[in-house]
Amino acid sequence: MQRNVKLLFLFLLITQFAAGQDRYAYEQFEEIRVETATYATKDGENLDMDIYLPQYDNEPERATIIYLHGGGFSSGERNSDKIKSFCTNLASYGYVVASISYRLTRKGKAEGFGCNCPTQVKINTIYSASEDLQDAAFFLIENRHQYAINPQQIILAGSSAGAETALNTAYQPPYCYGLDSGPVSFAGVIGMAGAIADTMALYDESAIPSLLFHGSDDPLVPYGSAPHHYCKEGAPGYWLLHGSHTIAEKLKQLNVPCWLHTSCGAGHELHSQPFTDYFDVITEFCHQFVIEKNGDQRHTIIEGEHNAQRFNDYNYCSQ
Repeated sequence: MQRNVKLLFLFLLITQFAAGQDRYAYEQFEEIRVETATYATKDGENLDMDIYLPQYDNEPERATIIYLHGGGFSSGERNSDKIKSFCTNLASYGYVVASISYRLTRKGKAEGFGCNCPTQVKINTIYSASEDLQDAAFFLIENRHQYAINPQQIILAGSSAGAETALNTAYQPPYCYGLDSGPVSFAGVIGMAGAIADTMALYDESAIPSLLFHGSDDPLVPYGSAPHHYCKEGAPGYWLLHGSHTIAEKLKQLNVPCWLHTSCGAGHELHSQPFTDYFDVITEFCHQFVIEKNGDQRHTIIEGEHNAQRFNDYNYCSQ
């Protein structure tokens, strides 16, 4: 009997060790608990996050993914069915996942976030959302013991407007959160049809491992460098943005791990398509590029009909 107990203990020990070695590499947790917390109150509005936590998990410091929904800063919600499924699937790999609400400062505005929205208003809109994202990260770091979070392993992810926010927030110098371990840099970023306003923001101290999904024919958020929404010069909302292809080229120059995932001929639908079609790419990036720090420079090309006359010509899409 005593021998059987020892064998059982040894088996459990080996199993736990193996699970620890392969954590984040594949699905490990069947039960996910969701908690909702208010991370800030601004302009009389509670900003909430849904936190997805693997059940029966004894890991004291877990990697965390913060996700921001899209919607042109005027619509969208953190807990749509598609997002809930996406976050639950990520949490089953062992991550803590937080889907956050942020200020939709363009909600109800006639000019929306398009060519009639003045450029400075667009800049202020992204700044407000980025501020909210930083506050959400600070809330999680402050409560890191409660949620068993490793503050040095926080990955940002977003779709469309959420991707613009995540990318512009991620490519900043380390933030000071008052930790004994010092300033915190985000560990990685996932942009789904996103862009940044200034490539000068990317340099040695700000660039981090990046996974960038984009369609070459995105008419709203440019794949390369082009005006936002392809607004004509002189329009109130004319604003040059730098999308996934331009970002990837800059990261390549800096020798920072980056995975550019191009869908030739695809439009803005790439803001949510990776949830399901390329989920395995997301989990591989998070595990290999961020957790294992074993990333490289990759470019995955999904074939399709690219409109080179309307959009920039990319030889890998027009062949």
